[in-house]
Amino acid sequence: MKRAVHTERRDDMKFNDFTAAQIRIARPTDKFDDVIDFYERGLGLQRLTDFTNPDGYTGVILGMPNAAYHLEFTKHANGSPCPAPTEDNLLVFYIPNKNEIDVVGSRLHEMGYPEVSPENDYWKEKGITIEDPDGWRIVLMNTNGI
Repeated sequence: MKRAVHTERRDDMKFNDFTAAQIRIARPTDKFDDVIDFYERGLGLQRLTDFTNPDGYTGVILGMPNAAYHLEFTKHANGSPCPAPTEDNLLVFYIPNKNEIDVVGSRLHEMGYPEVSPENDYWKEKGITIEDPDGWRIVLMNTNGI
């Protein structure tokens, strides 16, 4: 069965009809410690909190202080296989200072995470693409001139 694709905007549709106080991207991993190390020590995000609950989940929430967006990584006592998506599923960090991109990119490279070629060449012009331990990709994108 084919899904209908809507390409027109209807005037009677409401957009932005709710207010989100926060956005969190959450995903499971079987490489919990490596993923936390990549995002915390490598990328430089701060550990905002961590948790363990009675259902067998352990998690860490990372982000930047006072920002309304976070990354949450979880593991389950019974495992949580999580294959990586396609090479064009990206988490993009827009960074105005090119020097910061170079510093973070070098640090991740020294940790064993070299730059990889993006599927879409757009990301190559002003950014670098790096795979995390699970194979999910991040882009450190320079916003200078965007």
